[in-house]
Amino acid sequence: MSDKKEIQRKPEWLKIKLNTNRNYTGLKKMMRENNLHTVCEEAKCPNIHECWGERRTATFMILGDTCTRACRFCAVKTGLPTELDWEEPERVADSVALMNLKHVVVTCVARDDLKDGGAAIYAETIRAIRRKSPLTSIEVLPSDMGGVYENIKTIMDAKPDILNHNIETVERLSPKVRARATYERTLELLRRAKELQPTVPTKSSLMVGLGETKEEILATMDDLRANDVDIMTIGQYLQPSRKHIPVQKYYHPDEFLELKEIAMEKGFSHCESGPLVRSSYHADDQVNAAAKQKHLQAEKEMKKA
Repeated sequence: MSDKKEIQRKPEWLKIKLNTNRNYTGLKKMMRENNLHTVCEEAKCPNIHECWGERRTATFMILGDTCTRACRFCAVKTGLPTELDWEEPERVADSVALMNLKHVVVTCVARDDLKDGGAAIYAETIRAIRRKSPLTSIEVLPSDMGGVYENIKTIMDAKPDILNHNIETVERLSPKVRARATYERTLELLRRAKELQPTVPTKSSLMVGLGETKEEILATMDDLRANDVDIMTIGQYLQPSRKHIPVQKYYHPDEFLELKEIAMEKGFSHCESGPLVRSSYHADDQVNAAAKQKHLQAEKEMKKA
């Protein structure tokens, strides 16, 4: 009998529809020609065929493809990163313009080897996209930048349209699941981002299936709302390989629906919750829905006044 850990068999609702049409192959070709990286590929996102093949959207990953951290849930390569590529912001901006994107998500690997955590290149990427695609809304998903206030300020001064930073898991499991990042530092970054740019919506994502309780999920929602987070996404953790943390539970779609309803009751302007939901999944829809909800809430408050 083999001593290797067995990965749990996935339920029917986690089956993925493959789509390798012209959109998919075209985007893949463009990424390679421009020496660009996407979290869609590096993190083995289950939605890559839908996003690339049907919606023609992608999440760009800047600052290289090698992360200085080794989180136990993440499939992104870990090691010693290469030197900074200061031409990367222009290449990303050119690709966004070529794809004619209405909404773009830009994320990054953690660069603990850099004093500013890569914040300067992050800010320049935002500015480059603004110059070449002024009508494109920009969502950023940075690392915690070492928790340094000036690094966060550098990114927020570039005025992204939405700031996304993931809580990832509940407080009790955070030390086991994440490397170097902490639960409190994530909340602090989200709070500071809102203080720096009060009109910029903030967003965070939670994985479930790592052994958390329902009470812990609800407590995480409360912590995010206490730090003025506007949008929440909730998705099923999927074990990328046998060396990563195993799945403890596969949540049923009905459970995700219940969590969404609870999140909305707690005051989030929008919540995307489902088995295959990831932080940037249908990001354009999330932003539009949140803006609509915010407008409706403002109208209600005006009528009360």
